[in-house]
Amino acid sequence: MVDKFEDHCWQDIVSEEIMEIYQAYRRETYIGQRPAFLAIDLYNLVFEGGPKPVREVVKEHRSSCGIYAYNAIKPIQELFEVARANGLPVIYTTTETREEVNPKDVSATNRQAQKLAKNAFEIREEFQPQPGDLVIYKERASGFFGTPLVAHLHRRGVDSLIVCGESTSGCVRASVVDAYSYGFHTVVVEECCFDRSILSHKVNLFDLHHKYADVMHLEEVKSHFQRQKERARKAG
Repeated sequence: MVDKFEDHCWQDIVSEEIMEIYQAYRRETYIGQRPAFLAIDLYNLVFEGGPKPVREVVKEHRSSCGIYAYNAIKPIQELFEVARANGLPVIYTTTETREEVNPKDVSATNRQAQKLAKNAFEIREEFQPQPGDLVIYKERASGFFGTPLVAHLHRRGVDSLIVCGESTSGCVRASVVDAYSYGFHTVVVEECCFDRSILSHKVNLFDLHHKYADVMHLEEVKSHFQRQKERARKAG
């Protein structure tokens, strides 16, 4: 019998002993009543060098997530389609680049400074913002830290978030933990997040799922909104 709560990518790295220890976190997963869609750091920088193994691509492009980033493109596009088709507020985060705020003095991680392309932090073309979307510019890992994100969510009556993006262990994790701290129920879509380390990706999804968020598969999210439409059709 498949354990639905643990039916995720971390099964091959988490032992039975650890699963037993984390029994207390088991619960029903769900999507909130008034969700917004938060796309974290889907900018050009992490796709540089093409769909190559990360070990190879980082020799020239240290911030690239290589093949893991490219594997996530189609699922993320599908998630965008679901969000837009169901009228969810769509919110992006990216790195602050405006010279007047001295962006070089503050950074999201301790990675060594490097010379970047001018469009490094522009949202990749497959996920381009549309009129009415919100773009949050941040200087630290979390989309909440030092930004007006909470104010925008409250103004729109949002009670939960559906999250995708990168990196799972960095900006996704930091944003999800802050979302939990601010009282937002958060869903992280497994196939729509990525990292340059598959180990970091799996471990952080496991940890977020048990403590701060509901990790769901893309098909679960699709099914949720399909059921909503069917209920609305019957009620109408």
